[in-house]
Amino acid sequence: MQFDIITLFPEMFDALNYGIIHRALEQKIITVSFWNPRDFTHDIHKSVDDRPYGGGPGMIMLYKPLHDAICAAKKSNATPATVIHLSPQGKPLTQKIIRALSEKQNRRFILVSSRYEGIDERLLKTDIDAEYSIGDYVLSGGELPAMVLIDSITRLLPNVLNDPESTKQDSFSNSDGLLDYPHYTRPATIDALSVPLVLQSGNHDEIQKWRHQESIRNTWQKRPDLLKRLTLTEDDQNFLKKLIEKSSK
Repeated sequence: MQFDIITLFPEMFDALNYGIIHRALEQKIITVSFWNPRDFTHDIHKSVDDRPYGGGPGMIMLYKPLHDAICAAKKSNATPATVIHLSPQGKPLTQKIIRALSEKQNRRFILVSSRYEGIDERLLKTDIDAEYSIGDYVLSGGELPAMVLIDSITRLLPNVLNDPESTKQDSFSNSDGLLDYPHYTRPATIDALSVPLVLQSGNHDEIQKWRHQESIRNTWQKRPDLLKRLTLTEDDQNFLKKLIEKSSK
């Protein structure tokens, strides 16, 4: 999979040289190229921004350098590319979207990491295929969101993780749409905190039941909004009802 990144600060992406992303780069499961809009300017100052029409604070990234950088990235490879702008105004990025992107046939993305107050709106109309946000907050640029997108897509690709089955149990990834269940490893006891006995029992049916119920508990405690979107079984509803009743006492 190819990622072409439009950015003023390619050095920020040195963080990709660690962990599983580094391994994916070494094995050429993914490749990453950088395109700096300043390289597509024609004035002595290499200007990439200007004041907004209508007044107001901040600066807006110029259309032409971004457009030319995107065009150059497209021409560098015959594989069709999906152009994504990382922006707080974009569609919220979810695990469902990430999985769909990881399975796209063209397997090539151009990620536009903008800065300042944003980009000229006309670029959205001529060059951008999709706009995604990593949350309801504002960062100083799109580089960190771009790295989030690269990481989340890459870990779903074949041969990246040592145990690809682990992604199926991730929060938001399991078939129930619930958060993940709690995990424990050795030692069995730390101070007064012990691993639940059911996990040490060897009874796989009971372990599976416990994990599913703990996923429900986790989701109810941490992201109750997710439960509104899910269709729970009668047993799940009864378990959730008991949780709510117990918490109200």
